[in-house]
Amino acid sequence: MSELTHDSYEKELEEVQSTVRAAHSASGRVVFWLGIVISLAHIWFNTFATLPELTTSALHFAGFGLLCALIYPLKTARSDGARRAVLAVDVVLGLLAVACVVYLLLMETAYYERGSNFIASDWVFSILCVVLGIEFTRRTTGWIIPVLIVTALTYVIFWGRYVGGVFHFPGLSAETILFRQYISTDGMFGSIARISSTYVFMFILFGAFLVRSGAGDFIINIARAVAGKMVGGPGLVAVLGSSLMGSISGSAVANTASTGVITIPLMKKSGFPARFAAGVEASASTGGQLMPPVMGAGAFVMSNYTGIPYIDIIAVAFLPALMFFLSVAFFVRIEAMKLNIVVVEDDAPKIGEVMRDGGHNLVPIVVLVALLIYGFTPTYAAGISIVSVIVASWISPHRMGIKAVAEALALGARNMAATAVLLVAVGIIVNTVETTGIGNTFSLMITGWAGGSLLITILLVGIASLVLGMGLPVTAAYIVLATLSAPAINDLITQAEVVNAIAAGQVPEAAKAIFMLVAPDKLAAIGSPMSQGDAAALVALIPPEFYRQVVEQTLSPAAITAALLSAHMVIYWLSQDSNVTPPVALTAFTAAGIAGTRPMETGVTAWKLSKGLYIVPLLFAYTPFLSGDWVQALGIFLFGCCGLFALAGALEGYLEVPVSWPLRVVYAVIGAGLLWPAGWLVNFAFLAALLAVVVISVRLHRK
Repeated sequence: MSELTHDSYEKELEEVQSTVRAAHSASGRVVFWLGIVISLAHIWFNTFATLPELTTSALHFAGFGLLCALIYPLKTARSDGARRAVLAVDVVLGLLAVACVVYLLLMETAYYERGSNFIASDWVFSILCVVLGIEFTRRTTGWIIPVLIVTALTYVIFWGRYVGGVFHFPGLSAETILFRQYISTDGMFGSIARISSTYVFMFILFGAFLVRSGAGDFIINIARAVAGKMVGGPGLVAVLGSSLMGSISGSAVANTASTGVITIPLMKKSGFPARFAAGVEASASTGGQLMPPVMGAGAFVMSNYTGIPYIDIIAVAFLPALMFFLSVAFFVRIEAMKLNIVVVEDDAPKIGEVMRDGGHNLVPIVVLVALLIYGFTPTYAAGISIVSVIVASWISPHRMGIKAVAEALALGARNMAATAVLLVAVGIIVNTVETTGIGNTFSLMITGWAGGSLLITILLVGIASLVLGMGLPVTAAYIVLATLSAPAINDLITQAEVVNAIAAGQVPEAAKAIFMLVAPDKLAAIGSPMSQGDAAALVALIPPEFYRQVVEQTLSPAAITAALLSAHMVIYWLSQDSNVTPPVALTAFTAAGIAGTRPMETGVTAWKLSKGLYIVPLLFAYTPFLSGDWVQALGIFLFGCCGLFALAGALEGYLEVPVSWPLRVVYAVIGAGLLWPAGWLVNFAFLAALLAVVVISVRLHRK
């Protein structure tokens, strides 16, 4: 977390953030040099070396476990003597994390040679490693993840056998569980840790280099140049600046801390209320997690879960992210017009001057996107892009020398510490869910509770996301929800696609053979157009053992992939609401600390401005927004933006002019009609209605 966030004097913020040792202290200097070593080590084994997955993941935990112990103290101490004692304990715990990894790497072969049987030292180091992972996660994220880990482990070993019904689990031995968590590549050092040590770290390091090279100032200046002269300019600067910064930082809190110190005072100076200014910054910074090319750690986890290439994910994620930022911009414009904030920055820089002074900052972004498009791995692309940051800085007045490079390396490692230990620990939960099959059980339960309704299923997942988000960081919330809920949403989306295909008469011969077995009396109607109800009734007759076969025969591989991506993207977007939803909304609380407003009230404002987080996922589920068809996606985007504009007017009671309550209802209906996938003719009709109502309202108001 940033020092700016940590230094906020707001009580609520202090309660939800860990105490962090100062960077200028003696331990801070050790952290600085240790961070450099860790960053260089990761660059080495991500771009040059070829090491086993277990080795890289374990070394990742060793380095960041030690770093975490030095940055986040065991407890807050008042006196100098107590602080020294706590530091000594933390140093010991950090070194023990390193010892656990050294033991694992040295004794792994011996373990298999003796027949995979634990000896006393195996017990000691495996238990110690799990305990340290839990403790470091407690320090950085609070108690929720540790409680979930302990619950998961004890369920598998002890009390799962006493649970009746679908959650009954006969249990596994403690030795088996510790083997899976510590020695195998399934638990702590499994796929989640591998993602953390490769994609996530390299992109966070890339963002650190960009920030250190001055890209942050360039982003703010270009946002001021583009939006500074518009109605509500400072607010639009916050939206545009946060979208650009978030596209490289991947952290909503860091985004708020870096851009908010400029945009929030600008908004307050121009006349926006302080709480609204903070809410805009928090909402826009949250959207930075949705904007390619980085999209936070969740994009890499999503790629791993779905098997969909990272470049394909970020390609279809751009328009939805842009839609979210436009939805925030609509609120800014409406607020500016309500308060008559028209005159904005008179000293906004010119775009030509900004590009001349800082255009070199675009070079690394272009290099990154080009490498991804040409098929290089994200890890390699990030490594080369880091080098391009240094090279590009030499064509500017702010050249990165050895000192600046060292500071960027240390900054990247420090920014990664909390995320690294979190993702390693979350691997324990993911492995437990996979071992017990709870994920499939939970998905079936959600489907049962929803009665087969996709909308109700998304609503239930949204509620679960809200509850989890009160105690989990965004990435952890996405991982947990994706593990438990993605299959349910995916099945319902594919089921809807199959129903549409059958209703349209698009049933291949292979699928007809299955219907011949389950519904021979309906065979004559199959292959001809029918109603949605009749098609749904036919699909309901398909036995579970044949259902997947019907899906694969009826839908194209691209449609099946799009459904899977849509399910995960729904969950990923919903998981972002923890940034702006009280009672624990770190992004909103960070913005409140900058604006000098009450954190809870700021959180409510940010939550209101972030309505796109809940509306756009519905488009993922009910429309081909993520299918890769750019004509369809562009149409959904344009009509969806108009719908969000109408809904913003309905919520705010103002759309170019004041809006009465009856007219707010009209705008709400029009907004829903523009968003609803009823066909382009219907959408055009609602668009015409929106234009007509706005024009008539403006003319009547002027009279």
